[in-house]
Amino acid sequence: MTYRIVYTESYNKHAAKFLKQHSDLLGQYIKTLKLLEINPGHPSLRLHALKGKLHGLHSVSINISYRITLEMIIEEKDIIPVNVGRHDHVY
Repeated sequence: MTYRIVYTESYNKHAAKFLKQHSDLLGQYIKTLKLLEINPGHPSLRLHALKGKLHGLHSVSINISYRITLEMIIEEKDIIPVNVGRHDHVY
């Protein structure tokens, strides 16, 4: 079962800024997104639902310090990234 990542204009702006500042993470970032499409439940992504003001969103890990927050529409098999950045920035 594969999923489809739907990139919004807003997310693309966040991602472009993030990758400009952290070009060394490009490989890990791409690997995270590819794995997310193939298997969102893969243990290395550490997918989890968020609480509080981000209730309704989920998060996956790029690495120990960086996350991607996303809206997951499982019924449609669509995953919509919302933000990317440092753990304390996206939460």
